[in-house]
Amino acid sequence: MKYFLRILFFGIILGFIAGFYLKPDDPKTGNLIIGLSVCTLFFVLMPLFVYHRWRKKDLKDYMLTKENIKKMMNHEQDKKG
Repeated sequence: MKYFLRILFFGIILGFIAGFYLKPDDPKTGNLIIGLSVCTLFFVLMPLFVYHRWRKKDLKDYMLTKENIKKMMNHEQDKKG
């Protein structure tokens, strides 16, 4: 998954470069390539990246519950004393 994300990212960067390169000669095609690159970035790459980073995490560690508040308060007291 990591390599797929990297390949996709570099493909999107190449799409941006190609779009801006083609834009002076053919604005319609250049804008199309840039638009497709932006859509791929936000609707394909970002959700895959977020899924990849969060799939093995426990969401309870990041929620503000009474137990976590007590842990934070105990941690602060341990620092002071």
